[in-house]
Amino acid sequence: MFAAPPVDRAAMAAKVRAEFLHSWKAYEQYAWGHDELRPLTKQPRDWYGQSLLMTPVDSLDTLILMGFDNEAQKAKTLIVDRLSFDKDIDVKVFEVTIRLLGGLLSGYQLTGDARLLHLADDLGARLLPAFNTPTGMPYMYVNLRTGKTSGARSNPAEIGTLILEFGTLSKLTNKPVYFEKAKRAIVELYKRRSKIDLVGEEIDVETGAWVSKASHVGGGIDSYYEYLLKCSRLFGDKDCESMWKTSIAALNKHLADEAPTGLWYGEVDMDSGKRTSSEFGALHAFLPAVLVMSGDVKRGRRLEESCFRMWTLRGIEPEVLDYRTMTIKHAGYQLRPEIIESAWYLHRATHDDRYLMMGQTFFDSIVAHCRTEAGYTTLKSVVTMEKSDLMPSYFLAETLKYLYLLFAPDAAMNMDKVVFNTEAHPLRRTW
Repeated sequence: MFAAPPVDRAAMAAKVRAEFLHSWKAYEQYAWGHDELRPLTKQPRDWYGQSLLMTPVDSLDTLILMGFDNEAQKAKTLIVDRLSFDKDIDVKVFEVTIRLLGGLLSGYQLTGDARLLHLADDLGARLLPAFNTPTGMPYMYVNLRTGKTSGARSNPAEIGTLILEFGTLSKLTNKPVYFEKAKRAIVELYKRRSKIDLVGEEIDVETGAWVSKASHVGGGIDSYYEYLLKCSRLFGDKDCESMWKTSIAALNKHLADEAPTGLWYGEVDMDSGKRTSSEFGALHAFLPAVLVMSGDVKRGRRLEESCFRMWTLRGIEPEVLDYRTMTIKHAGYQLRPEIIESAWYLHRATHDDRYLMMGQTFFDSIVAHCRTEAGYTTLKSVVTMEKSDLMPSYFLAETLKYLYLLFAPDAAMNMDKVVFNTEAHPLRRTW
């Protein structure tokens, strides 16, 4: 057997940059001033009927990081000239926090332009009414103009994935209320964990009662665990550190599943720990990165090998598969970043070229199956490779950023000072 030739990092980084520019130029041409681009029909898409400049805000730090200075300046000008949150729309608190608040904060830290921090502060203030519940855990939706809230049935990810952004906003504006509200939310959720230290999939934020007791590390729960660890890192928060340690021990004890196909993290009942499903998917693939960040490189390595097996099953990862039978449960591909993010963390920790090889595989697959004349698009199915029609803002914010960081010189990002939010916005302890 011949060893694969070593990956040319500089050449790969240049290729990623070129594909980012291809995507950005398509957004500029067909969707400028709107939230996202539909690449096949070359039409803009706005989340709530009017634009919150989702793609420009989400992409700003990637533009800066990749050295696209002119494009970054143009995007920043659009944001400070046109972005207003005084809109009569009900927005999803979680998505607006990780994409817009996170993007404005990282943009401010990278450029020093106080207008971006002012926008972040205005957005943060408009989101605060979401926390006005009997439990302190936020509603899912808030109206940006009226402060009216809705969506009492929420989940750990949407409740627990606010503290990095609100905490950073709090430090940069010297307004303690932001950190206090987000910290209370995550603590109240943690308090409602089961006797075996697990959380479920859905909870009522008014009563504090669990609506679904399915426990896993996929969508709806995933970034709650990520933020416990990252909160302890970014803010030196001892409560979050303690909550993380208790939680990861429970995940390793109850969710980790040694299957014939490798190590996976499945689904169990939060009260009994009884296994209820052997599903794992694209969103679960964030966990190797978090394991590595916490110092558990061995487990992170094994889980990433399982994730890679999921990717190579069809030449691109499905949204969800059954890891015991290796059958696909949800066949779509959403251009997600998590598996690439994990490869980057593992490469930084181990300097093992295997992760560069994985990155090259990910990149080649995405180019082969998702590239269009106008940017990149999601897939309806990894079985048929039929294209859908959307370039999510996180493709530019996360997927291409993590690919670039994987191949770029390690000095491109000083990880001692930076914590990435779940949308890959680098937040720095500048306070």
